[in-house]
Amino acid sequence: MSAADLPDVGVLLPRDLPIEQVLPFARRAEELGFRELWVVEDLGFRGGFVQATAVLAATTNIRVGVGILPAGARNIAFAAMEAATLTQLHPGRVTIGIGHGMPDWMRQVDAWPARPLGLLRDCTTVFRALLRGEPAPDTAHVHVGGTVLTEIPATPPPVLLGVRGPKSLTAAGEVSDGVVLAEPSPPSYIAAAIDRMDDGGTGPHQVVTYDLAAVADTDAAAWTIVRPALAPFGEPDWRPHLAGLPFSDELAALRAGCRDGDEFAASLPDAWIPHLALAGTSERVSAGLTARRAAGASTSVLIPAGPSPFASLSRLATAL
Repeated sequence: MSAADLPDVGVLLPRDLPIEQVLPFARRAEELGFRELWVVEDLGFRGGFVQATAVLAATTNIRVGVGILPAGARNIAFAAMEAATLTQLHPGRVTIGIGHGMPDWMRQVDAWPARPLGLLRDCTTVFRALLRGEPAPDTAHVHVGGTVLTEIPATPPPVLLGVRGPKSLTAAGEVSDGVVLAEPSPPSYIAAAIDRMDDGGTGPHQVVTYDLAAVADTDAAAWTIVRPALAPFGEPDWRPHLAGLPFSDELAALRAGCRDGDEFAASLPDAWIPHLALAGTSERVSAGLTARRAAGASTSVLIPAGPSPFASLSRLATAL
């Protein structure tokens, strides 16, 4: 298996990494050969634009993705100003993801819209127009008064939608450069998502996938490492992410019978783990990356599992 068989492989910057480790982690990811580093904007942790700015300044070549900016969280004109400045400073190294945000978080801060898909479509349309230096169009859900950005990058950054459902994927094909598919992203789901996007546009589209990941000497050891990180899959907001799995009904029943996420994760059958995470020996993980490329993934982003992010990062690099 050669590097040409793999998609570009990225890694997720852990949202709770101690602050003094953030830049060393980014530099180490670049040293190990990861092509991209993605930052997250989860409620209560760290802002996406600030993390991306710091990482880009501290590294040389690695591309940085912001995944994702919740559409209802900030004024889209000001978000476009931030993205334009970031891309001017670091041309060719920035990708921006926009999505709904987790519903519970967005409701917590009174930012969940009445029409989530309508807002997402309109925010993306306006955001991309502004990054091209065009007057912002007036839309049903976004009103920024014909704003024009005078400081724009020579080449706008790719704008991807962080979406999951069929209607959202069709919208991504119509208004964006592609998608960020949240974990889990097995090859069958990637292929189906591309088909759905093609229904909404002409393509080709970029496809960035997220997967919880661990590499160990044996598959069983890697599954043990990754299992605790699967606990959030028991939360209600994750149900759409898991609906396409062949055991989704059994998984829902298991989730309903567990007291909490930890019990749910501990109760998952071993046979389900390879469908929920990209975990195993380096050969198994490399084969999984190859399968994702064959299904159409442009970039596979690995989410390091395990108690030591730096050790996990080094082990994941053996699959490159």
